[in-house]
Amino acid sequence: MRKDEQVKIQYAAKYAGIQNSYKKWQGEVLGLASTKAVEKKKQYEATFQQRVDANPAWKAKYGSLLQELEAAYTTIQPYGLGRDYYQEIVSKIELFAVAAQMNALVVAYDKEGEKGYQQRLPAVKKYLEGFYGEYNAGVDQKLFEVLMQMYVNDQDKMYASPLLTQMISSSGGNTAGLAQSIYTETNFDDAAQALAFIQGTPADVVAQLKNDKVIKLSSDILKTYQSSVQTKYTETQNNINKLQRTYMQAQMEVMKEKKFYPDANSTLRLAYGTVQGYTPRDAVKYEYYTDLDGLMEKYKPGDYEFDVPAKLQQLWQAKDYGQYGKNGMMPVCFIATNHTTGGNSGSPALDAYGNLIGLNFDRVWEGTMSDINYDPSICRNIMVDIRYVLFIVDKFAGATHLINEMKLVHPKKK
Repeated sequence: MRKDEQVKIQYAAKYAGIQNSYKKWQGEVLGLASTKAVEKKKQYEATFQQRVDANPAWKAKYGSLLQELEAAYTTIQPYGLGRDYYQEIVSKIELFAVAAQMNALVVAYDKEGEKGYQQRLPAVKKYLEGFYGEYNAGVDQKLFEVLMQMYVNDQDKMYASPLLTQMISSSGGNTAGLAQSIYTETNFDDAAQALAFIQGTPADVVAQLKNDKVIKLSSDILKTYQSSVQTKYTETQNNINKLQRTYMQAQMEVMKEKKFYPDANSTLRLAYGTVQGYTPRDAVKYEYYTDLDGLMEKYKPGDYEFDVPAKLQQLWQAKDYGQYGKNGMMPVCFIATNHTTGGNSGSPALDAYGNLIGLNFDRVWEGTMSDINYDPSICRNIMVDIRYVLFIVDKFAGATHLINEMKLVHPKKK
């Protein structure tokens, strides 16, 4: 494979990773729209407000609560967007991660001179040695070009770095020119040069770093974020948090018929549901299970997501599933209506009789909005079938000693 083709593939893979957050957001919007979540919330709030207004004591405590929340969310909206653009875009440009490490040397030197520099140096060196093992400057340059254009063009100009805007203007008015200039001039994108550079005389290294274009840009982007976005965002979010606590108290007083569930932070969280498929939209239906045949249909040799080890292919071709297959097929995953949330990955899935049947690890695309509006018509959690786990441990990995230590139930106990 040609080097330029490798760069294109790696760039596509990294950019696909960046798009995961956007796709999750798309899934949430789709799920919220199909379940009429906004309409339901509005009706709920209208009922809440009617009851509050009809009760003098409640009206005195909570009469303006919804209006205050609406005003706070309106205030935070632009800051929230600025925060997302900083956190989701800037952090994906790996050259900025190197700049942060280099800047740490500057900070250490300014604090304690050469002693501070030398104390910080081993940690920076260790980080860079690990970092450059998977770094590709060509990929990073393409990401810089695309993401910095989004950062400047897709949000309010007041939240974008003035230095970045100036640099783009000086580079022909486009991020492609700036990216070319930066990645041509910098030594931070080369492992040997960067590691040799930081071994120089601390005073000389720090002097050069303070005038480095990448560090200046990275620092200005951070400074702009902190001064224009972070402070206001934090203040407004703190206000929202207080209002939300009051709103929860108010709901528990006013909406007596509603069931309220704890968020389960640092507690044992149990969710229940039924195994079943779903229909997310017209003429589209998903069964409740997948099997190894489907996994092999997605097989793409050399693809980092869809490659399949040779041994697994051989087991599939021979239909050598041992005691774990069923009717000539090997179950892989299944879905159910359980309400799961962040932190539920790896949670055991038990049947009605306490038998371990799977491990939870994800939610379906249309159901990612379940924390906002759980609707069992489309919300499904995704679990790996325990039979597939055992199959991999036993037939694929050959770790039969682990299987011998387990109690496998055939048929399942009731």
